[in-house]
Amino acid sequence: MADILKEAPLTSVQVEALVVMKIIKHCSQSFPSMTTGFLVGMDAKSTLEITNSFPFPAVEPPPTDTYHDSNNISQLAAAAPRSKANGVYQNEMIKKLREVNVDANNVGWYTSANLGNFVNMNMIENQYHYQKELNERTVALVHDVSRSSQGSLSLRAFRLSPAFMLAYKENKFTVESLQKSSFRYQDILLELPLQIHNSHLLTSFLHTLPTANTANPKIPNSLSELPPTHSLPSPLAPNLSTLTLSIDPFLSQTSDLLLEAIESHHTELNNHQYYQRSLAREQAKITAWQQKRKAENASRALTKQTPLPEDEWQRLFKLPTEPSRLEGMLNSRQVEQYARQVDGFTAGVTGKMFAVRSNLLPEKME
Repeated sequence: MADILKEAPLTSVQVEALVVMKIIKHCSQSFPSMTTGFLVGMDAKSTLEITNSFPFPAVEPPPTDTYHDSNNISQLAAAAPRSKANGVYQNEMIKKLREVNVDANNVGWYTSANLGNFVNMNMIENQYHYQKELNERTVALVHDVSRSSQGSLSLRAFRLSPAFMLAYKENKFTVESLQKSSFRYQDILLELPLQIHNSHLLTSFLHTLPTANTANPKIPNSLSELPPTHSLPSPLAPNLSTLTLSIDPFLSQTSDLLLEAIESHHTELNNHQYYQRSLAREQAKITAWQQKRKAENASRALTKQTPLPEDEWQRLFKLPTEPSRLEGMLNSRQVEQYARQVDGFTAGVTGKMFAVRSNLLPEKME
């Protein structure tokens, strides 16, 4: 049975509603600081079922460090899923869960995000640690607190692609290796469809929730004065506030983050161009030295002297090390993430503007 599960690739993720509520509460309470936790559940063929979640202990600065840097604390919080202390805490928690006979299989971890800012080295290293060391069939849940505050839940499931796992293991992110493997930044993360699961009892309970009491409820005097049940608003009725024509407040913030990601991408390109210029200068020096050595050996051959070694340039010259292209690929993936968010923000507002275009345009003068 285990072999069959390993052969079937993961195609979807099913999350219990209780897990979603726990993740939302944990991330919202610590916002804007980053929070992380681990997930437990079951692997049912091609579907990964997440049935419970537990937050990692909060990262606190050392008591002796009175002038601690907030960036260092953020880095420690981002690296919490792969720390040894949290690994021990995670194993102890799973051991306790097995004692009470509940799902205790490690199926991944979760993290909070702000306006889609989650594609970075910390997430890659954390997910690589889970897929390589703990369980290959694990996922990373990303909860965007800012997007969820608008009324629509933002919870996504990601995992690293097999091609990226192999490239990251061998640390082959040079231009030559990327060209041979045809690896692109779109192939780093694989997003899986996510479904929130409720029990039948909970679903029935939600549909029987009473509506909010009015300020002055009218008490009926007879059965004929009772309102019909179909006229009562449902507690799960659509929210008409989504029809407002105001511009999304997070659009400008996402645009600023997009510009910062583009600047980071240009910085990586400038670093690679500097490497190419340094490599060209060193290669020119090596070529000049080799030509000079060949001329010296030719003159020594005429005088029947022993020729000098021509591979001595390897000791005299040192070629610059090619920088990894991984950071640039992550920046490209982050730029794509921001661009999709801007497209999503503007699409809804633009559609509503077109719907009421006749009322917004000034009347034509006759």
